[in-house]
Amino acid sequence: MNKIWFLLYNVIIIPLLFLFFRIASIVNSKIKRGLEGRKNWYLELKVKLEQLDKSKETIWFHSSSMGEFEQAKPIIEKIKKENRYKVIVSFYSPSGYENSLKYPYPNIITYMPFDSPGNVKKYLKLVQPNLAVFMRYDIWPNFIWRLEKQDVPCFIVDATMRKDSKRKWLIIKSLHKSIYRSITKILTVTQDDYDNFLLFEINKENLEVVGDTRFDRVYQKSLEAKEKKIFTQDFFKNKKVFVFGSSWEADESVIFPAFEKLAKYDENIIMIIAPHEPTLFHIEKIENEFANKLKTIRFSFISNYSNERIIIIDSIGILLTLYYYADVAYVGGSFKQGIHNVLEPAVYGIPVLFGPKIQNSQEAQYLEEIGGGIIVRNKKDAYRTLRQLFWDEEFRKELGNISLNYVNSNIGATNKIVDEINKFL
Repeated sequence: MNKIWFLLYNVIIIPLLFLFFRIASIVNSKIKRGLEGRKNWYLELKVKLEQLDKSKETIWFHSSSMGEFEQAKPIIEKIKKENRYKVIVSFYSPSGYENSLKYPYPNIITYMPFDSPGNVKKYLKLVQPNLAVFMRYDIWPNFIWRLEKQDVPCFIVDATMRKDSKRKWLIIKSLHKSIYRSITKILTVTQDDYDNFLLFEINKENLEVVGDTRFDRVYQKSLEAKEKKIFTQDFFKNKKVFVFGSSWEADESVIFPAFEKLAKYDENIIMIIAPHEPTLFHIEKIENEFANKLKTIRFSFISNYSNERIIIIDSIGILLTLYYYADVAYVGGSFKQGIHNVLEPAVYGIPVLFGPKIQNSQEAQYLEEIGGGIIVRNKKDAYRTLRQLFWDEEFRKELGNISLNYVNSNIGATNKIVDEINKFL
């Protein structure tokens, strides 16, 4: 641990962060929920811990939010099947915490307290982890430094480090050097990530490329999705299905005109739209877009289906299952702020379309590079691409196989990570 950074962090940064959260909670409901949820964290956690089997060692997983926790799930589920350890899960984000309370595998789900020296000492004394796992990037210095001081092995899993990462900036890099050198194992997604972490002068023995558990997760969930059967067996017989997943209005302004034009020439094409936020306002707006052009129906009324060309999903939690029925998929967010998960459709062996904003996703960039993914930049581009994919079955299957092989060739990170964990326990 770097004593200078310890002092700077706790004398300057932590008080400023605490003040920021207090002020921001006045106008930000998410931050307010997070502060309120932590009010009694110590007593609530103490009561829960008293009910656990004390003979088993404890692994503590921490995730920033729901997205990172999805990556932790394959690891947690494999560990629980071995029945050797207790698993405690913590979150910083209230949405991650609230949406995971019904997840059955951890022994305890809790908030991570604010990263002050006093809170850290109290939390670790309560939990007494035998090993800590931080998912992806949400690492907190006082927790890391304290774990090192107590000789508790600490991992970062699914670790990424982009070439242009802000963590490489001069002063920030110095802080991260201090943090990363205190971590037992950093398990990276790719060789590029590994090489970029080396720039922080980390011992090579503490770095290893193991892959990304997101591939394992989407594969696992795809097997479950195939059993759900949310549509009857022959529902899409003789139909060509285009799934428009996680749609934002910016995506819709490009894709809707392209599909409308395509539908004029092929009466067997159907589009399933799963809005990123399926609010009543958004759903009604989509219906109005196609009024007097193409018939639409909401998924909640699917029992009344009568050959509508557009099915609008007015619920959440079924997108991965919808991709199972698709011949081609478009993943939204890529004309807005950043693309959503391209692996969810790719796992079914179909071509994946998206807009140009894919810098936030290594998977989308690589999928486009190898040919399983296609960037569409405007309405004409979208129409030409959709027309080629739906009218040329051989071409469509060729691209779909590229997507499938990409996912299949990257499955297996979970087993490697669990093997590394077992070496330290």
